[in-house]
This record gives sequence, structure tokens and C-alpha cells, in this order.
Amino acid sequence: MPYASVRLTIPFDSLVESITNLSPKEKLQLWRLLNEQIAQMEEELLEQDPLIQAQIQEAREAYHAGDYLTIEEYLARHRTV
Repeated sequence: MPYASVRLTIPFDSLVESITNLSPKEKLQLWRLLNEQIAQMEEELLEQDPLIQAQIQEAREAYHAGDYLTIEEYLARHRTV
């Protein structure tokens, strides 16, 4: 079910009270929605971090230079018999 987008200014205490009055099913829906949005926000923040950008660039350069192991190679080297 698509949700309509509405921008309101609601005092935080009122918001908490409204959430308290939700059914368990509605609280779970809200929790999932918030988790998705928080995860997306964290990912976007990480992508903007200069250290993360440098690490990504370093990994890309190593990959293009052929300086990497496939997962199969890694597992073969680290298996214990």
C-alpha cells in the first residue's frame, strides 16, 4: 500500500504519544520503515566520508591491477582440514 507524503511539524512528545497508541502491527510497520530509512541514510553518510571514499578508490585500483583473491581462492587458503 503506497503512502502519501505529507510534511507536518509535530511536537516530538505528540509523536511519541501517537506511536504509543498504534497497534502492534502498525508499530512493526513503522519500525521497518524507520529501519530502512536509517540504513539508507547511514549508507549515504558513509559514501560521503573521505576515508571511505579513499578506501573504495584503493580497492578499485587493486581490483583493476588484478591484486585480489576470489572468494573461492580465499576459502581454499583458509580452510582447515
